[in-house]
Amino acid sequence: MAHIDTLAHTALHPLSPEHCEEQVRRVVQSATFRNATTLQQLLQFLAAKTLSGSTEILKEYTIGVEALGRKADFDPKIDPIVRVQSHRLRLKLREYYEVEGSADPILIQFPKGHYLPIFEAMSASTPSLGESSVEHDSSTHVDDEQTVAGGQTAYKTSAGDQPPGRRNTKVMFAVVAAIAIAAVAYWLGSWHAQKQLSAGIASPAVSTATAASDRVVESFWARFLGNDTSPVIAYTDAVFLLDDSNDLFRFRHGAIDSRGAVVDPHLAHDFASNPTIVAQAGQLYYENGYTGTGELESIAMLAGLLGRMGLRPIIKSSRDVTPDDLNQHNVILLGSPFQNAAVAQLLAAGDFSYQNPDQHREQWRAQILNAHPRTGEAPAYRTERDATSQVLQADYSLITIGPGVAPGRSIAILGGLDTKGTEGATMFATSKVGVERMQKALDAFGDPNKGDLTPFQALVRVQLAKGYQVLDAKLVSVHPLPPPKQATSDAPAATH
Repeated sequence: MAHIDTLAHTALHPLSPEHCEEQVRRVVQSATFRNATTLQQLLQFLAAKTLSGSTEILKEYTIGVEALGRKADFDPKIDPIVRVQSHRLRLKLREYYEVEGSADPILIQFPKGHYLPIFEAMSASTPSLGESSVEHDSSTHVDDEQTVAGGQTAYKTSAGDQPPGRRNTKVMFAVVAAIAIAAVAYWLGSWHAQKQLSAGIASPAVSTATAASDRVVESFWARFLGNDTSPVIAYTDAVFLLDDSNDLFRFRHGAIDSRGAVVDPHLAHDFASNPTIVAQAGQLYYENGYTGTGELESIAMLAGLLGRMGLRPIIKSSRDVTPDDLNQHNVILLGSPFQNAAVAQLLAAGDFSYQNPDQHREQWRAQILNAHPRTGEAPAYRTERDATSQVLQADYSLITIGPGVAPGRSIAILGGLDTKGTEGATMFATSKVGVERMQKALDAFGDPNKGDLTPFQALVRVQLAKGYQVLDAKLVSVHPLPPPKQATSDAPAATH
């Protein structure tokens, strides 16, 4: 089998699954796609379905639920997420091949009106997407559907309209890779169904709606960020004690040393969550190299948003946040005070607060208290679990935006009782629907809708599947924070 790099000079060489999968990895790992996590996931999903011959079940609903995380009642006729993201994927691929991928051996394209990718071995004479693309150049056009054996239909690009050197190089991988005839028939038939389902996928209206959505979110966060071009995003790094078997023991309180340092046995016994087990664990070491998956997802969402706004966020551990960070930048803290020491010190006092009744038990017993419940609100909110299996079904989180420790600076905290609650809060706070609902509530408080944001706390309920998949996030309530106190110059550091 020829190495993938030789394909650029072998236009008629059939593409194998390995060649195409390697090209997908190349694209996903590129700088162009670095912050486009949703598009990475969509490209990998659609390519995998095509290369495995599983296209008979590839409907718009399937893509929305399996690739884009929509819940089971997703309705493509109401929610255009699949069409919007597919259009963005086409544009992002064109951007990639115009710069980073201009010399790549394989071209990945999504013909207009379809969700299935085409993998093409690029020859020396193959023009870049900026010169000739299926979507933007009338010299390469789509023929009408043609009837094939079994009454199925297939989409094809007219070879007669292609320039020399490009003829006979278009490869429908599912055909040339010797997939079984039955699978090919299903695959070909799906082209026709997808053409009917996704008509108008790249319409200007969809693109305009996407741009308008981005503007709403960016405008909201611009009011928080002010003139800060490098806000700090600080993730949680809870401390554990690690034994020689690589087991972890929670260490909630007490003095800590650098990662890997030996733990004094008396200190471990006095402050570990379960001293009885710790006493039998042998030699222990400090370990703070773990963080929740929800915080990681949150970093990706926030970094992507700030990147689109032309900003360069500083991402660091919460324990590394310094007084200079608090004085010079706006800071976004992720996680609850149970896991994030900076949140415990910097969370503004308001109607909503975190409470863990038992400091020696895990956080799923913690709750968010409501000091002044309004009509329809509860005095406390707890992580919801299935009564029989105990699988997590929903979590609650707080979005708190208030003044920082220095004049002109602000602190935002996105933290759930569980790590997935943090992810849901971030998803809500970076979405058009979430921003609009919070802004509507702020307007009721007399928010001027200009300048700095009115300090507030938003309580969000995050719906989960399998205990770790964030399905939805809904606003429960928004309460304004009390007027800020005068900041002092000797404010304590957030991390020590």
